[in-house]
Order: sequence, then C-alpha cells, then structure tokens
Amino acid sequence: SPFLDMAHRLISSANTSSARFAFIFTVSLSCTYLFYSILFCRSTIMTNQGYDGKRCPPSGSAAAGKKLLGKPEICASLEVRSALLETAAQKAPRDPVKAAVPTDNKYRNMSVAQKYGNKKLPNALIVGVKKGGTRAVLEFIRIHPDVRALGTEPHFFDRNYDRGLDWYRSLMPRTLDSQITLEKTPSYFVTREAPRRISSMSHETKLIVVVRNPVTRAISDYTQTLSKKPEIPTFEELAFKNRSLGIVDTSWNAIRIGMYILHLENWLQYFRPSQMHFVSGERLITDPAGEMGRVQDFLGLKRIITDKHFYFNRTKGFPCLKKPESSSQPRCLGKSKGRTHVQIDQEVIEQLQEFYRPFNIKFFEIVGHDFKWD
Repeated sequence: SPFLDMAHRLISSANTSSARFAFIFTVSLSCTYLFYSILFCRSTIMTNQGYDGKRCPPSGSAAAGKKLLGKPEICASLEVRSALLETAAQKAPRDPVKAAVPTDNKYRNMSVAQKYGNKKLPNALIVGVKKGGTRAVLEFIRIHPDVRALGTEPHFFDRNYDRGLDWYRSLMPRTLDSQITLEKTPSYFVTREAPRRISSMSHETKLIVVVRNPVTRAISDYTQTLSKKPEIPTFEELAFKNRSLGIVDTSWNAIRIGMYILHLENWLQYFRPSQMHFVSGERLITDPAGEMGRVQDFLGLKRIITDKHFYFNRTKGFPCLKKPESSSQPRCLGKSKGRTHVQIDQEVIEQLQEFYRPFNIKFFEIVGHDFKWD
C-alpha cells in the first residue's frame, strides 16, 4: 500500500544517515588520537635530546658547596634525589656493617659492634700464666677488627663464680656475630675449679696460655710483689726451704705457678689439646708478629696483625704497638711492665733450673713443643 511504501523509504533514509554519522565520528576520533600521540612523542624525544646533549656537570668537591643554580632542572632534581637517597641509606642501613664508613677496620667494627652488637659469653679466654706476657697478648690481639676483648680481669671463674653467668655476660663488650669475645684472667690457669667451670659454660671455648721460663717468671713475680711490699723476705728465703740442700719451697705461689705440667693435667680432664694454644713469652718479645700470627691462626682469624704493627722499645725492653691512626701516641704497656728484675745469685738460678727441668720436660712432651728454657 502507499502508506507502507512511504514507511520503508523513511526507515532506509534513517539507517543511511546513522551509518554516515558513525563513520564520520570514528574517523574524527582516530585523527585526534593520532595528532596527540605524535605531539607527545615529539616532546619526549626533544627532552631526551636536550638532556643528552647537555650532560649534568659533575658534583665534585670543588662544586659541592655551590647551589644548584644554572643547572638544567633535571640535573638539579637528580642531585637532590641522589643526596636524599644517600642520607636515607646512612640513617637506615639495611646492613649496618656495610653501611659504616670506616677510616680503620678496628674502629669501624668497634663502633658498629657498640651500636648493633650483643653481649655474649666469651668464645676464647687467656687463662694464664701470671707474669708470662698475658697483657701483651691481650693488647696485641685487640687491634684485630674481629676481636672484642674485656680490658680488665673479671676473675669470674676463680673469685666471682657465685655471681652467675648473667653477671659475667653483662661485663663483656658488645660484639657482632662475626666477632670473637675475649677476656683475660691469668689466675685461671692455677685455679683448680676453673677448667670444670669454664667447660660447664661451653665445651668449645678456646684457651690461650702464655708460658715463660719458670725461673724468669718467678723472679718477675717476686719483683712485682717487692714493689708493693718492700718489707718481704728475700727471693732466696722464699724460694727455698733449705737452700744448702737445694730443697725448693713448692708452697710459695711464685714457684708453684711455674710447675706448668701439674696445672695442665687438670685442664686436660675437661678440654682437648687442640682447644689450647701455648704462646712463648720469650718469642713474644723477640718475634711478636710471629707469635701473634699463630694466635690468629688458632682463633680462626685472618692474619691482619703483622710486623708493620710493632716496633721495639729499647727503654722498656719489649715491643710496642706503632701509633694507630686514631691516636697521636704509640701504644706501650704500662709502667708496671718491663720493670728491671731484682738481681738473683747465679747459683740460685741454676738450682731452680735444675728443680724445674723434669717438670719442663714433661710439659714439652704433652704440649708437643720444646720452649728451650735450659
């Protein structure tokens, strides 16, 4: 019918107009997108070319104090960002050991340990002997960056054991997990209960014993006592019950300490020989670097302490540490070390050497080393 024909024509015309509008809109949108894409890409390329062509000037020491005026904006922002990152890294280091900026290994590890370390029971002990050279060993080994040592003698395993291990631990310096905690008390070696008590703390403790010719050690011991008590009897009177018969008084502590084998047998009931290292007090004077090299090996440390750390002090008669970077003075042991021994009659010395000889021979056999004291 005419009415239906008219309706079909109107619908066909509407569909054609809609399709035409949709096509024009799509083309227009695509052109707009393409235009802005080209514009953005060109801007990025120009910026990069400008930056590459004009490098940021180095921020060396000469320019460190100058402001960022005159630099490209991107350079200034990079320097600020770099400075902020560096500051943040210093304030909150992920690894406190690597974050430290040392001038010297020892003082770096010391300061880091004080801040991040924990107080631990000792891994190693200098247990003896009195007047053998224990203070020298302690002071020498303390310059190693992987060793932290208590400077005073705590006398825990002989005099203060009833205070408990928590008290003992509280005395120790803070250490990192990679560091060795060390303390020195020479009277441990001659204390009957000390080996058992130390073993109860840890079966794996390493023990350092500094030994010296027992005759020389006894004279040094007496010299020290005499400086404090000038009224004591003579060395000869104290050393012998009957000098004409050559009977030595083994109850005198200065004599008894030098009977090393008697004390060592007690220690070997609780510790393996491999856990004990014997330092020669004589070689500690003539070759400190060599003796300390062996101590470092025993403790499982890298040999950092060498000849370059020592010089021989002719006034004192023993080696001292050279001036460290952090000090204006070399480090020598105190005035009480290296004092002149009292003069002892040669016959008395020979009698004591004869007395000690069988003890020394047995000691050399057990230790596996001849210290050549005859």
